[in-house]
Amino acid sequence: MTNTVLVLGARGRLGGAVAQAFAAAGWRVLAQRRAGGTVSSPAEGIEWVQAEAGDTAALLRAATGARVVVHAMNPAYTAAAWRAHAPGLMQAAIDVAAGLGAVLLFPGNVYNFGMDMPALLSPDTPQRPSTEKGRNRVDLEEQLAQATRSRGIRAVVIRAGDFFGAGNGSWLDQVIVKKLPQGRVTWPGALDAPHAWAYLPDLARAFVRVAETNPEQMDARFEVLHFAGQTVTGHDWLAALTGVAGEQGWLPAGGALRTGKLPWGMMRLVSPFSATVASLLEMRYLWDVPHALDGAALARRIGAEPHTPFLDAVRAAI
Repeated sequence: MTNTVLVLGARGRLGGAVAQAFAAAGWRVLAQRRAGGTVSSPAEGIEWVQAEAGDTAALLRAATGARVVVHAMNPAYTAAAWRAHAPGLMQAAIDVAAGLGAVLLFPGNVYNFGMDMPALLSPDTPQRPSTEKGRNRVDLEEQLAQATRSRGIRAVVIRAGDFFGAGNGSWLDQVIVKKLPQGRVTWPGALDAPHAWAYLPDLARAFVRVAETNPEQMDARFEVLHFAGQTVTGHDWLAALTGVAGEQGWLPAGGALRTGKLPWGMMRLVSPFSATVASLLEMRYLWDVPHALDGAALARRIGAEPHTPFLDAVRAAI
């Protein structure tokens, strides 16, 4: 029989990439989106389910037989929105997974570790968040862990770095390469600081590979796995982007990209009047503090993680 997965938040970048990856692997994909409005034609193998995240009864009826639920829902990128809505979205995902008897997969990030984080982050690295967003993420993972104890579900956090590829809405397209056709790149921090990135098509395939393992292979009902992804510096990005810009005719042969800095000072002045800018400013440290994710535990589970060579990933993303 065909395996079935329910992707909550399938209209988002991660949710969409995960839904496509499961469909490509031969799964029946139920892609949740909020009720109302029109639905674009789904990709082959993807069925839209129009229901609110909190409508557990409707989702259980639509997803009968699903053995995996992916929580890919996100509030707006502000501390207030995360504080107000993220716990409820997590609870909705838990309720659906418990009702289906399904494994719940949740994407984690590096906010949990704070600005004093070590250069290599493993699943057992102590979490010492230094921002409200980081504390929120720690609380969400504890909420999920508690549900595995009280509700009997199995859950896996798959932690990854900054997303790029598979659509718009990331630091890459909104800031870094926004003016690449004009031969200009904006870099948010230190050019020599290693930074964890996740090429979304690779991360999505990792979600599928984790889902395809036998739940009984889990060491515990709640697990955290780290997706190593691409650990690169700003200099690495500039080298790759110079090549792509040359291929596209945006740079003359042998030309160099102009590199600008993000105007953090101006953003600080604006932040009292913009919750989104304030939230971006809060996470500035990530661009200067070297960090990478240790993917050894994930590799023990699925084998070598899906990995597109960096230049190929950049080229596809651009």
